[in-house]
Amino acid sequence: MQRKRYSPGRVPGTLLGLGAGLGVALGALTGCSAAGTAEDVTVDAKAGSAAAPVAPPGRYRTLFEPCGAVPQAALRELLPGTVALSDVERAKALRGTAAVTYDTDRRVGCTWSADTADGGSHRLVLDVERVVSYDPTVSDATRAQEVYTRKQLAAGIAVPVTPTPTPTAPATGPTTAPASGTAGTAGTSGAATTTPPATTTPPATTAPPGTRTSTTDTGTTPTGVPSSSATGAPSAPATTGLEPRLLGGLGDIAFVGDTLGSAGGAGRQRVVSVVFRTSNVVVTVEYRQRTTGTAPAPDSKELQDRAQNLARLLANRLEE
Repeated sequence: MQRKRYSPGRVPGTLLGLGAGLGVALGALTGCSAAGTAEDVTVDAKAGSAAAPVAPPGRYRTLFEPCGAVPQAALRELLPGTVALSDVERAKALRGTAAVTYDTDRRVGCTWSADTADGGSHRLVLDVERVVSYDPTVSDATRAQEVYTRKQLAAGIAVPVTPTPTPTAPATGPTTAPASGTAGTAGTSGAATTTPPATTTPPATTAPPGTRTSTTDTGTTPTGVPSSSATGAPSAPATTGLEPRLLGGLGDIAFVGDTLGSAGGAGRQRVVSVVFRTSNVVVTVEYRQRTTGTAPAPDSKELQDRAQNLARLLANRLEE
């Protein structure tokens, strides 16, 4: 049998068919692999784009200079004892003393004081705190509200509690009494009577866990706050309308506190605090007056009006 002659450069048909088939198979495998890779990349990109929600930052990033924030005219009214001082002493008293702080963008304060001719004194303390939340899911304003709430409770003003809604029982049809001479029927005529559905008494409002309240002459106050009648601590004014209370039209939320106590000997001292929150800033104005001897106790309304006027001035200062 004669063999076929082999010519260089020619590929046998059988080998050529096998090569083509192998190429198609490899192409198919490569195509599947590439498609799978592109799809995986798309899925991974979509999965990586989802991020946890971040709470908005506070409105304020810096604070004003405290000792220069109160006008000189307002300071002269708050510190009447400066009238009798020399020009040098008056300028020093009205300049105030800045609080020691390590970050003036986070907290600042200032104190002013002046003695009166009758031995008494007035003292004004300003504290401004910019609250920052380090939890990305909790806003700065929410953290500032927590700071404000602690001050409000310390002043003896309870935080309003939102009652928990109770499920309503499913409505049922009227109950028909048997038409007989038994109790609850309309005689023996066979006419039936209907019983109205029972009314449900709403549950009493309860305080949050860990907060107990007790009723006093000035309202409901947390039992954790010292009681003046029980401990001999400074007491709140008895005049209706001047007791520690919430204030409207000042920042996002505000309150005024008022206590009266002894100041050594026969002297008396009244301390009025006005605290308000605007976004993530909490401002505290503390104004106190001390009297000596037989002088009457400091007037509650006068001190409260002066402290509130200053607080509103500072609230406007924050808006600038």
